[in-house]
Amino acid sequence: MLCQEAGMLAAALFVSFMASLHLYGIVLAVAGAAAATFFLLRRKTKGPEELERERRTWLEQVGRITDGTVIDVQEIPGSDHNYATLLIYHYDVAGVSYECSQDVTYLRPLINLHSCRLGLPTSVRYDPQNPGNSLVVSERWMGLRQ
Repeated sequence: MLCQEAGMLAAALFVSFMASLHLYGIVLAVAGAAAATFFLLRRKTKGPEELERERRTWLEQVGRITDGTVIDVQEIPGSDHNYATLLIYHYDVAGVSYECSQDVTYLRPLINLHSCRLGLPTSVRYDPQNPGNSLVVSERWMGLRQ
């Protein structure tokens, strides 16, 4: 009889132990999901300047080069009395003409805007999959011919 009671006690302890392990597993899974959600939502979104810099870096790596022509340089009033500087250029790829502009406001220290005149020959780096995605100036590459 004593042996039978000890067996029942051991079975009860085992069931209690297994229930607590199950509960710990659920708590651990909920805590892991909460932590993953927190880190995903906390992730910093990229601003327009960062996205443009990444685009320029990507085109530096995979872009093809073709000849183009500078059409104009325009300064457009922006926010807080700052001016955005646009470099407007033209190029042809596979018989299709493209006229594009590049915001070179943050690249102004690299460019002599006074030498950018109508008809200035330039090299244009473009995406072979999307030739409308192009640039003339980046941090490590200069297509303007002085």
